Formats: sequence, C-alpha cells, structure tokens
Amino acid sequence: MKKLVTYLSTLALTSFITMDALAQINTITGLVVNHINNESLSAVSVTVKGSEAGTFTDDRGNFKISVNQKLPVTLIISSVGFALQEIEVANAAQTVTINLEPTNSLGQEVVVSASRVPQKILESPVSIERLSAANIRNAPAANFYDVISTLKGVDVTTSSLTFKTPTTRGFGGSGNTRFNQLVDGMDNQAPGLNFSVGAIIGLNELDVDNIELLLGASSALYGSGGMNGTLLMTSKNPFKYQGLSFTVKEGIMHTDGSERSPSPYHNWALRWGVKVSDKFAFKITTELIQAKDWIGTDYRDYDRSNGKLKAGTRATDPNYDGVNVFGDETTADIRQVLNGVAGQAPFLAPFISTLTRQPINISRTGYTEQQIIDPNTVNFKLGASFHYKITPGTEAILAAYWGTGNTIYTGASRYSIKDFKMGQYKLELNNKNWMVRAYTTQE
Repeated sequence: MKKLVTYLSTLALTSFITMDALAQINTITGLVVNHINNESLSAVSVTVKGSEAGTFTDDRGNFKISVNQKLPVTLIISSVGFALQEIEVANAAQTVTINLEPTNSLGQEVVVSASRVPQKILESPVSIERLSAANIRNAPAANFYDVISTLKGVDVTTSSLTFKTPTTRGFGGSGNTRFNQLVDGMDNQAPGLNFSVGAIIGLNELDVDNIELLLGASSALYGSGGMNGTLLMTSKNPFKYQGLSFTVKEGIMHTDGSERSPSPYHNWALRWGVKVSDKFAFKITTELIQAKDWIGTDYRDYDRSNGKLKAGTRATDPNYDGVNVFGDETTADIRQVLNGVAGQAPFLAPFISTLTRQPINISRTGYTEQQIIDPNTVNFKLGASFHYKITPGTEAILAAYWGTGNTIYTGASRYSIKDFKMGQYKLELNNKNWMVRAYTTQE
C-alpha cells in the first residue's frame, strides 16, 4: 500500500511539473510596420530579452515567436535604418503591432565581411562602399550588377550585355584579373577564362542581401587578386528572408535601329525561401536573361602602321582593315610574288618593275561580326542552399550556384562564348567566433 501511494504521489508530482512546464510555452504573434507610412517591414529582427529565442519578420511584416517562460516578456525589435525598440508583452493571445521609427545612423552600420571583423564603417581600416537590398531594389538599373557602376571611385568596362568588369584602381579593362569578386565567400573567377565572370553565375537580384566594395588595394585582406579592389556579394539567409518572390522585367533594345531592328529584353527572376523549423531552412533561386547584344558595325579603314583611320573601303584599298572586320588584319607584301611572275614572263618584267618600287600590301578579306558572332545572349542561373543550425550560434550551410548560356566577350578582340557552363558548390560552418569553408568551382 505504501509503495502504491508513493507511485501515485510521484506520478501526480510529475504531472504537475509537466503541466507547469507546458504552461510556460507562449506563442507571441505580431506585425512590424514603418511608423511614417504604415508600410510592413520584412527581415526585422525580433528577439526575447535575456534569452536566445528570436526570429525575423516575413515579407508582410508578420512574426511568430515561442517563449519558454512566464509572461510578461520583453521583445527587442531592430533593423538597419530604424531605431531599436523594446516592447513588453503581457498577453500572448493579443497580436502585437510595433511601429518602428526611421533613423539616420551615419557610420553606425556594422560591416562583418569587409575587414573580417565586426566594426563600424567609419572605423574600418579600408574604404568601404555598401549597397543594401533596399538600395538595389530602388536603383533605376536593369540589373543589380549595374548599380555597382554608380558607386564613387568605380570604373566599369562593359564588354557585353552580361559581361561587365569593375575596377577601383589603376587602368580598367575587360576581365580584370586583379579585382576580386566573391559570392558568399567563393571566388567568382572562372578557371578556364582566368578572370571573374561577374553576374553570369551566382546571385539574382531577389537574393542579394548586400554588396560591399573595398576601394583600392585590398591585398592585405584578400590576397594579390585584390590589388585593384574587392567586391563582396552576400546572399539572403532563408532564416531571415522567407517566402516566395519573383520579378519580371521587360524592355526594348536597339530602338535607334542603327545595328538591327528593335528587339525585346527579358529578365525573369524567382526566389523561394522556407524556414521549416527553428533549426532548418532552405532557399531556391533562378533567373533567366535573354536579349540581343550589340554588334560592331564600324567599317572604316584602319591603318595599323600609325594607329589612325584612313579613307578607303574593301573596293578601293587592297590593304583594307575594317575596324569591326575580323581576319583582315593579316597583310602580306606581294612584291616577291610579282618578281617571280616577271622571271617566268620576261616580257612583263618592265611593267612589273614599275609596280614593285614600293611595298604592295594586301590583306585577307575577313569577316564582319554579323557573319561570325551570334548576338543572341542567354543567361540561365540556378541556385540553392540548405541551412541547419547545429546550435543557436553555429550554422551549417550547403550551397550551390550554377549558370549557363551564350554571351560575347570583348578583349583584344571579340569572342563568342557559347554554351558556357560553370558551377560553384560549398560547405560551410559558421559561428560568431569562427568559420570553416570549403568550396569548388567547376567550369
């Protein structure tokens, strides 16, 4: 009997403890809006003061957070560009509406990746230009990569519609091998081409969290490849940015009709981010760009001996070298051939001798760009990443970016890059105090 009473007492005590523990779990829901225009705010950090519990608002400004303690609790709400706010919640059944006040915080923005330690921009040992997702979204540009050209101290060489090379120091040029471009910590350089391929693979506009540009030499931080600057592109974390988003951009190119008839420009992008649980989240991204690139139609005669233009066409100049004609730069002096003819036909020798007193250079016929280059530019990108929080402070990331398509590259000459394929794949462990990353680039 005593054993039965003991068992029943233990069971009752355990039940009370369990019920009490369950009673401590409260789910708080809320909405975060801009106090000025009442617009909902996405990706706003919401944490519980004095604990590690936290979440972010979705694309409509809503949030939901589970609290394993008694009410009331204090929520800390923070976002770049807004004043930090603390709200006390005493009733979990009520939806909390939080109005954030916009604020100016020049120099207070924290940069983690640029100099590899968290610090304020004005205190950084290197010059940093930073573009947020909001800056990119509001910029009047066809592609997020074009926004880089608006930053101070940046010179961009446009080789084609999808091939642009920035530099911040020294002479600019196509395929700058001394300018680093890192996408989520991975060097964007193509192994075969030996220079960065910019936006051909990697992020689309919807998945860009921020872009940081280190002006001038950054070799001390990012190696010899950063002699002319370093560009750091960071994607959105699916724990923070969730939901389905897409954008469709349409335009008309070549409206002046100088090279060809007007043609359409298509740019479609999609991003889907899902937070499955507090520990696991994933995202999928894709983008398609299709348009007709420009073609060189400058057929003026070029004199390579002095680097100047001269009068003449293929019909009037046997040594014609058109600016946008390829293959005709190869020339030969045909006096030796004529002298051989004079030896075989002596009766022509007096006439040929009048011709061979000066060099007689002739060039190959060559080809125009329309004959050898396909201007149909296609760029298709796929991306995916899987995020798992091993502990609240340690996150494992498995990510892949892949791109393919046709494009034109302008260097010493014009190059048609067809069926280009390149992929980057990485495994990363992130902690606030340390990081381990391994990645591979396949072209």
